Amino acid sequence: MKKNIAIFLFNDAEVLDFAGPFEVFSITSELNNHALFNVFTVAKELKPIRAVNGLSVNPDVDVATCPKVDILVIAGGSGTRAVMQDAEVLEWIKTTHATAEMTLSICSGARLLGALGLLDGKPYCTHHEVYPHLAEIAPLGVPQPEKRFVQAGEIFTSGGISAGIDLSFHVVEMLCGQDVARATAKYMEYRRI
Repeated sequence: MKKNIAIFLFNDAEVLDFAGPFEVFSITSELNNHALFNVFTVAKELKPIRAVNGLSVNPDVDVATCPKVDILVIAGGSGTRAVMQDAEVLEWIKTTHATAEMTLSICSGARLLGALGLLDGKPYCTHHEVYPHLAEIAPLGVPQPEKRFVQAGEIFTSGGISAGIDLSFHVVEMLCGQDVARATAKYMEYRRI
């Protein structure tokens, strides 16, 4: 059955944090008759967000109208600091995570999982410059700075920016098999690590 993949966006999200996973999951589905994933973006409100360095992006849905999410992808970026203070969004992430099969944070998106206590006692990755801040937010988490991504149950976290592409390929391989992941990487001309 086709899985709903929601990519959460916000002002000052890092572009490749959301565009990389969007491309991997979307291309995988495209190469398989659009049968595997329904990939869409979600934001707090249904209005354009301005990503890092000014890219304007129109989210597909807002948190109030978001359909059931099978895989939640949380982008990183400097805007995560403001989102950490938004109780409504944090509650949506918490509720969505509770019913999703997987939750992925890319780069500093791990801050939001840390703020919710979801990294307590678990290994995690984030951007190399964010580890000190995340140690304050989630002192019970177990940082893994030497890794590109890690899995802790249904929570997956990646290192900075481009590492989200590697994590996305890992999830594709888990769900769809090595041949599907390899075909997507070949099409994208991406050399997996």
